[in-house]
Amino acid sequence: MVQPYKHEPFTNFKLEENDKAFQVALNEVANELGKKYPLIINGEKVFTDEVITSVNPANKEEVIGEVSKANKDLAEQAMQAADKTFQTWRKTKAEVRANILFRAAAIVRRRKHYFSALLVKEAGKPWNEADADTAEAIDFMEYYARQMLKLKDGMPVESRPIEHNAFSYVPLGVGVIISPWNFPFAIMAGMTTAALVSGNTVLLKPASTTPVIAAKFIEVLEEAGLPAGVVNFIPGSGAEVGDYLVDHPRTRFISFTGSRDV
Repeated sequence: MVQPYKHEPFTNFKLEENDKAFQVALNEVANELGKKYPLIINGEKVFTDEVITSVNPANKEEVIGEVSKANKDLAEQAMQAADKTFQTWRKTKAEVRANILFRAAAIVRRRKHYFSALLVKEAGKPWNEADADTAEAIDFMEYYARQMLKLKDGMPVESRPIEHNAFSYVPLGVGVIISPWNFPFAIMAGMTTAALVSGNTVLLKPASTTPVIAAKFIEVLEEAGLPAGVVNFIPGSGAEVGDYLVDHPRTRFISFTGSRDV
């Protein structure tokens, strides 16, 4: 039975045990610095020669990771994969989709300090703000999963005795998610999971300054049991990949947070 929704609590760093636990998480992130991350297209890892180098904004000499960079051809491959996967994902039961979000939220909750520590390094956030960003990401997954269970059977519609009227929600298709750098976990995770739990498939293009946290979130979704092709990870240039996907005839919706320049 699904418990009523409640906000993920913030961490009290005044407590010594929380302070020490976060220091351990920072060390764990430090041990992974400079790691290479692939694109994910239809569940397959794709490494490219051209990469996006993510650096610590407080220390430009510290490389957080090197993330493969998509171009138009790879973006088209991702679009085709997402479009094909939509034909089966749209028919997947709402309970199955919601449970993937519940599992993903549980994974992030167990490793909450790790993801917050990564936000400290990659986004330059203070501990409290990083913790809040991670908590909000958990909140989005927990809330959207519950909302999908609430909306799966549609909404009641008044009918006369000789009528049968129904109001139901249907998935749209492939969505392009273009997420920002200032809440690189919460907003990115929220826009992505809202789309996929509704039965849509996704092309995720995260902010070029914070792509590693998005790559780590893709790993969480895979661990939670998300089928290949539902979310395709394609970081790249806004001028090339972003414009191409926004104008693509198979793009059914766009979730975007950013400026005109992006």
